[in-house]
Amino acid sequence: MVTIVDTLKPGAAKPRHPEKAHRPDTPVLRKPEWIRVKAPGSPVYAETKQIVRDNKLVTVCEEAGCPNIGECWTKKHATMMIMGDTCTRACSFCNVKTGLPAPLDAEEPENVANAVAKLGLRHVVITSVDRDDLADGGAQHFVEVIEAIRRRSPDTTIEILTPDFLRKDGALEKVVAARPDVFNHNLETVPRLYLNIRPGARYFHSLRLLQRVKELDPTIFTKSGIMVGLGEARDEVLQVMDDMRSAQIDFLTVGQYLQPTRKHAAIDRFVTPDEFKSYETIARSKGFLLVSASPLTRSSYHADEDFARLRDARSAALMRG
Repeated sequence: MVTIVDTLKPGAAKPRHPEKAHRPDTPVLRKPEWIRVKAPGSPVYAETKQIVRDNKLVTVCEEAGCPNIGECWTKKHATMMIMGDTCTRACSFCNVKTGLPAPLDAEEPENVANAVAKLGLRHVVITSVDRDDLADGGAQHFVEVIEAIRRRSPDTTIEILTPDFLRKDGALEKVVAARPDVFNHNLETVPRLYLNIRPGARYFHSLRLLQRVKELDPTIFTKSGIMVGLGEARDEVLQVMDDMRSAQIDFLTVGQYLQPTRKHAAIDRFVTPDEFKSYETIARSKGFLLVSASPLTRSSYHADEDFARLRDARSAALMRG
């Protein structure tokens, strides 16, 4: 596991990614036409941004530099990132700030619930930074956020995108007991690339985490995603699909990796839309209830519409027997 030690003097400017500062620059490839998006700027986008600011919230849309922020925020779909804006991990693909996080904000659960109510969300996605510094990895904070949303907006369905809770005994069980509607944890890439791309995590631990959710509560939908374009082979992606189905994962997302800065992992190539369509076809044949595979697919992209489709797919599968 990668641990970040803060050696800067109080008040000194902190680099966003101290562990990447001395890495050599990697080439940034020109994006093809199919990966480009319009810049945000609609009145509803501005309204969503103001609600986020008023409630002192962090969003993964901003922190991770999501290319879909303009589209999603124009629909008032913001993915809340709880437990601060600083992660204890140092994944080479991620643009979220790395370092020693601040203490948890006791008011955050109510602030998130207030924002969900003001945005009028039918479905909300709650994610977080990794908090290896906390005894339970932040599990209890997830529970409090879920409970606060349920009190304020009882009809809103809740999707959580959690850390791996590595070496945090009892943490997963605590979160599952709060009964989110969807439990998402991303495998991110193929096992061979973990040491470089996701060094603080363990592939089979993450896979087992999702399998354990189904063992604890089979009614909770499970979801996971991977990025492509990092140097993975097609056969490796298909093996990850098989591993996910062995863990009874319901929903798979596959999206193009986009390099945040020259200090991050380099893009190996841009996967074509036809290749994404092929991945989707194969994944559906393997038994996933729902698959989203496209260059701009992200974990929470179109999450509200996808949740409705997920429920319908489960109902149809049950009727088929």
